[in-house]
Formats: sequence, structure tokens, C-alpha cells
Amino acid sequence: MNILKQISEFVGRFMAVVVLIVATTALFIPSTGLWISLSWINYFLMVIMFGMGLTLRVEDFKLIFVRPRDVIIGCMAQFIVMPLLAFLLCKIFNLETALMIGVILVGACPGGTASNVITYLSKGDVALSVSMTSINTILAPFLTPAITYLILNKNINVDVVVMFISILNIVIVPIVLGFVINKFFEKFTRKIKEILPLISVIGICIIIASVVAYNAESILTTGIIVFVVVVLHNIFGYACGFGLGKIFHMSAAKTKAVSIEIGMQNSGLATSLANTAFPSMAMATVPGAIFSVWHNISGAILANIFNRICSR
Repeated sequence: MNILKQISEFVGRFMAVVVLIVATTALFIPSTGLWISLSWINYFLMVIMFGMGLTLRVEDFKLIFVRPRDVIIGCMAQFIVMPLLAFLLCKIFNLETALMIGVILVGACPGGTASNVITYLSKGDVALSVSMTSINTILAPFLTPAITYLILNKNINVDVVVMFISILNIVIVPIVLGFVINKFFEKFTRKIKEILPLISVIGICIIIASVVAYNAESILTTGIIVFVVVVLHNIFGYACGFGLGKIFHMSAAKTKAVSIEIGMQNSGLATSLANTAFPSMAMATVPGAIFSVWHNISGAILANIFNRICSR
């Protein structure tokens, strides 16, 4: 277990580099990822979400009652700012239908667990970050399909029922199961938590390798445009979150948490939903995969910037 713990700590520390290497390898040597069926994506994401559930405690939800203003601001911004930015970027860059679906899905998804890690590294308000991620994830089965429908339904058939059921199965059920196990078997889960970063990174890498490998040719053809849109989506999300923190006179720690929570999405979920709800649109999975690679890199950079210039 000690060896696994050390490996887990190492992988967690250099997650951005590991993810980048996996994505690059799958892009230029697709055979390294073609053995992974796209149908497996949901199962690996369920494992990641189960791991998130194992880290949750009742205390993580108490903040909504203790500091409701901060949590509500972060949660509302998550489901307003990122979908709006996604829509505007799709229009500005005139993305083809499949790519537009992928970008909108990324924007409509809740924040990812990576935001909690980056908030910690940024010396931000981790309790606020965890609370926002938890609440946003619980709201996702309702808000993610609804937002996707509102934005895309005029031109694309959006099956909100399929999306709702997918999010319940892939996200909510594993998280609740992990939460319950953590509640009643805390001594056991305390040991498992030490290797959760390793399990999460492996799951993320497998998802990215599969999506990138199966769409390698298309990515190399349209990759620059998609990459630019993904980068702008992520950076503008950080900027809007930081601006909201300042507008509402939040402390530096809270501002960092809100900025990171809004900018970093559960792009793995976006990839899974693209594969499940829009199976005929293969390229719809690509924005989520690219976002998964990029936001880990940008998050590490942002943590360094925040530690240098934002301490009050």
C-alpha cells in the first residue's frame, strides 16, 4: 500500500504532464488507444465519480447553510457563465454541428473534482470549492440536459431523458454509493483515499486515450480551431469567476475558489454524454477530451499565478 501511495502522490503531482503525454501519444500513434472501446468511457467515469463520493462528508454540504451567499453565487455562475461562453464561442468560430455539441456540453456540465485540487494548490477556500462542486454535481441531472436543450434544440434533436438518466447512472449513483460507504466504513475508506488520485488519473487517461485515438485524423484536421475554442472557454471562465469574486467583495481565498470552479469543468462527463446522447456525432466527444488535457495544464499554471500575485 505504501508503494501505491507514493505512486499516487507522484501521479497526482504531475497529473498535467501525464495527461499531456497520453493525449499526444494517442494522437500521433492511435493504435495505443484503439484497444479501448468508446463504450467503456461510462464505466471509467463511474469509477472516478465513485472515488469522489468516497471523499465526501456530511460537513461538505453544511456550507450551503453556513455561507449560502458564496455557494449560491458560485453555483449560479457555473451554470450561467460557462454555457453562455460556450454558445458565444461556437457562434464566433462558426463550429460545425458535432464540435458545437461537444463545446456546449462542456459548458453545461458542472465543475470537476480537479478544481478542488487546484484550489488547494492555489491556497484558495477548499471548503467552498468542495461545496460548489458537490452542489453543482447534484444539480447536473436537471440543469445540464435543460441547458443543452435550450441552446441546441432549434437545430439539433436533444434527448433530455437520455441525458438525465445517463447523468444519474454515471454520476449520481456512484457518488451516492461512495458517500454511503465512506459514512459507514470510514476506517476502510481512509486507506483507499490515499490511492484515489492514481485511480482517477488512470481513468481520465484511459478516457482521453480512447477518444483521441478514435478521432485522431479529425483532430489533426480541425484541431487548431477546437483547441483555440477550448482554451478561450477555459481562460474566460477563470476570468469571469475572478471578476465575480471581486464584484461581490469576496476574500482572495474565496475568489480563487470561484474562479477555478467556474473555469474547470467535468469534461469527462461531457465526453461521456456526447458518446451516449449523440452517438452519431463522433467529433462531439473531442472538445471534452481536449478540455480534460488543457484544464489540468492551465490549472497548474493558474495556481502558480494565484500564489504569486493574489494573496489578499
